[in-house]
Amino acid sequence: MGKVLAVCRSEKKGTQKMNIGSGFFKEGFGLEQDAHGGSWHRQVSLISGEKIEAFKKKGVDVVPGAFGENLIVEGIDFKELPVGTHLRCNEVLLEMTQIGKECHTHCQIYHKVGDCIMPREGVFARVLHSGIISVGDTMEIEEPKEKQPLRAAVITLSDKGARGEREDKSGPAIANRLRESGYEVIEEILIPDDEEELKRELIRLCDQRRPQLILTTGGTGFSPRDITPEATLLVGDKEAQGVAEAIRYASMQITKRGMLSRGRAVIRKETLIVNLPGSPKACMESMDAFLDTIEHGLELLQGKGGECASV
Repeated sequence: MGKVLAVCRSEKKGTQKMNIGSGFFKEGFGLEQDAHGGSWHRQVSLISGEKIEAFKKKGVDVVPGAFGENLIVEGIDFKELPVGTHLRCNEVLLEMTQIGKECHTHCQIYHKVGDCIMPREGVFARVLHSGIISVGDTMEIEEPKEKQPLRAAVITLSDKGARGEREDKSGPAIANRLRESGYEVIEEILIPDDEEELKRELIRLCDQRRPQLILTTGGTGFSPRDITPEATLLVGDKEAQGVAEAIRYASMQITKRGMLSRGRAVIRKETLIVNLPGSPKACMESMDAFLDTIEHGLELLQGKGGECASV
């Protein structure tokens, strides 16, 4: 249980948020009149009051809103909560969607002391139910009434697709298949065959958005620009060889050229990353090989489910 210490808003992007004491949080948008509200996953930003107090001990006098946060709450360490956590404050229901963020342009605080806690301690949420939050209100962690769907992201690697020279069909096909299987697809990304860019996207998704599954398509062959397996291995904590082996085995039952796929499967933190081929047909055939089986493994990654062995 936590206590709201500040409700902050900025009406223009690039300006510091100010404590307004009370605000209306609108379903599907965020804090009313806040410049960062909208139809996206980072509608509301939150930070723990204790984290701000610890930062102040560095000798920096910060006021509410200085880190770009909408809500300061004492008594809850948001960073330690899993993405998908529901937070209840009065009638307002929030769902955590991201932990931390990339900092492309350092804020005034960073330039003063060489540090800012928002990129590593702040979290983001979307508004599931509207209502008013005011300073002094109580916030609680609420158990979701229904089982939450597994979250997934799809990354397509294609030089021509990224340049707009070719329509990407594999990515949408994968995303549709995931939705049909009950997954929530949180992001669909199209990037060139660039190792550094793929690594950045994989790290961002795994460390901040934290889906249970990421599927990549493209870049698994013998072409000099096919770098997907190499980038995937570099970001992984450990391999999931069985998944990649199952895909290749299933592909070789259809065509001997299946042996030419270099796709890998790895685990980073609590996310499974699987490389799929570049064609829509091959992607669907690959997903046939593992999609109905991996849910147990994904649950184990989250600390749920039992042992694999049966009595």
